[in-house]
Amino acid sequence: MTTSTEMLTETLSDSTTNRISVSDIMTTRVVTIEMDDRLVLAKEIFDNVSFHHLLVVDNEKLSGILSHRDFLRALSPNIGTAAELIRDTETLQKRVHQVMTHNPITIAPHCDINQATKMILDNDIGCLPVLENNIIVGIITWKDLLNAYCVR
Repeated sequence: MTTSTEMLTETLSDSTTNRISVSDIMTTRVVTIEMDDRLVLAKEIFDNVSFHHLLVVDNEKLSGILSHRDFLRALSPNIGTAAELIRDTETLQKRVHQVMTHNPITIAPHCDINQATKMILDNDIGCLPVLENNIIVGIITWKDLLNAYCVR
């Protein structure tokens, strides 16, 4: 039996998208956060932007990813409700490194978007930081990839 991922991989390998590189569609204006920053800072960022991934850096090197989902999972569900207690708001004092995904899977800007798609699907992740010589140059998300496939 053929899985949906295998069917997608076959379709992608036959398409013209194999000429599109990650650098062609990645977001280059990346927002980063430090490992020791508190979740209250992440909340402020997530409350004011439309994206769902923050790259976590330590001494300007990529250390992890904090997704909006990771962030929400770390918080008390009572924050912002009538049932909110001090202990609920204290969850915002956790450090980013306590809830982030460590050692994220990355991709190089010269890779084609079919490789990026396969990596995202195979690893069940929402984005790939784009690194060149261990320097963050962008981020590519499943939405970026979906948009690239729909436009072509």
